[in-house]
Amino acid sequence: MRIISGTLKGKPLLFLKDKNTRPLKDAVKENIFNILNHSNELNVTIENAKVLDLYSGFGSFGIECLSRGAKIVTFFESNRIISNTLRKNLINLSIIDRANIINDKIENLGENLREKKFNIFFFDPPFKDNDFILNLKNLKEKKVFDQNHVIIIHREKSSKDNLQEYLISKIVKVYGRSKIIFGVFD
Repeated sequence: MRIISGTLKGKPLLFLKDKNTRPLKDAVKENIFNILNHSNELNVTIENAKVLDLYSGFGSFGIECLSRGAKIVTFFESNRIISNTLRKNLINLSIIDRANIINDKIENLGENLREKKFNIFFFDPPFKDNDFILNLKNLKEKKVFDQNHVIIIHREKSSKDNLQEYLISKIVKVYGRSKIIFGVFD
């Protein structure tokens, strides 16, 4: 795993081979950022953005955002060992001062985000996890989003998640086994 663009381009990321994690592939990550940078359907920019990286794992997406000029990234990861590796990545890259790491159960999401607002939300739950929809609902109800925002959800291409109750889908792309959904809260 490596950073694909920005001030930290080419820098490697530490990660553990683990059956519970599924690192975001570089090609999928690159396509996500191309859409963020060039789509007329999305009204958000990475530069100076406040990013919430949920189910963040080793931090690949959020660190890429920091490399590309995001103001701050809040990483939410429940696994302590993985979260420690994420912290090492942030320290090794000298960007720990632009990051918050929340190591807690995802069910406590709302309690941890009081009075915060974000521009970019990245959901990368395990493919078999459908409970992430409750967290999407929770974020919408707590209004933790700026007027200009985007929600990016990484799912398995065959997933049939019922998301229209919680967000307006703008773009859906499939890359191999991955489906990427870009949307906004209404």
